[in-house]
Amino acid sequence: MAMSAAPERRRTSFLRKATTRQAILVWCFLLPSLLIFLLYRILPLAWNILLSFQAWSPLKPAVFIGLENYEEMLTDEVFWQSLWNTVFIILSAPVGIAMALGLALLVNSNISGRNVYRTLIFLSYPLMTVAVAIIWRWMYDERVGLLNYVARLLHLTDTPIPFLNSFFWALPSVVAANIWQMLGFYMIILLTGLQNIPSSLFEAAEIDGATAGDRFWRIILPLLRPSIFLCFVIGMLNSVTSFDLVYVMTGGGPGRATEILVTYIYKLGFVQTRFDYAAAVTVVFFVFLITIAWAANRLSGGNAGARDME
Repeated sequence: MAMSAAPERRRTSFLRKATTRQAILVWCFLLPSLLIFLLYRILPLAWNILLSFQAWSPLKPAVFIGLENYEEMLTDEVFWQSLWNTVFIILSAPVGIAMALGLALLVNSNISGRNVYRTLIFLSYPLMTVAVAIIWRWMYDERVGLLNYVARLLHLTDTPIPFLNSFFWALPSVVAANIWQMLGFYMIILLTGLQNIPSSLFEAAEIDGATAGDRFWRIILPLLRPSIFLCFVIGMLNSVTSFDLVYVMTGGGPGRATEILVTYIYKLGFVQTRFDYAAAVTVVFFVFLITIAWAANRLSGGNAGARDME
């Protein structure tokens, strides 16, 4: 018994040493990334939160003022307009996802040239956002824009529509450009989810006499929940950080019609040099994003992004 116990202890000691070496190796690989994350994410976030409770400018020392910056937001009409515009753009994400789901179902069916269609639809996503903004700004132009030309050609209007210079049309026009850019990316994610659904489920449903609508609502939609949630989170983050798209197309105008929180924060910090108030708006913006993501996850069942480990 003593002789058999000694090899067992040596084996246990060897396994512990191997586990320790493996853990050290893993941390050595992770350490550079963790340091970069700390320097460029955690510390700026902490400093931003601290700055939001101060009165500070590059030429004056910081003075603690408590919640004054947050109290100013309550009466800041531009902040509330920017918040509403941001919510409007976020709410447009489900529209793009629904359109992408229809396209994914189409190119996943047995139609001729479906690979060509997939490529053409996806081509909008790799384009630089500035290029997308310039393309759509030209399409919306009152004098030489494609949309106004087609509208007059079809006798839909006699006068050019001021898409980007109208308080009514400006924000929907920016939203349409944003949806167009993300449509191909949504489609690829949803198409991947569709192709991961076992075909045996559809075969069993057909044997049971399920219609196409039944298969969609009872098989496709529930199993696509993680993909749909991923699309929504990506779409939400893209929508609220579409600084370059909004800035190039409208600059936040006309007036404040297309001002969103990210462009407002930029103007507060780098145009008005109100870095303290911009920091407070950024904190509220961050909490807003976390709340939206949490609510979307709860509406998706609470574990939409989870995967079972086999």
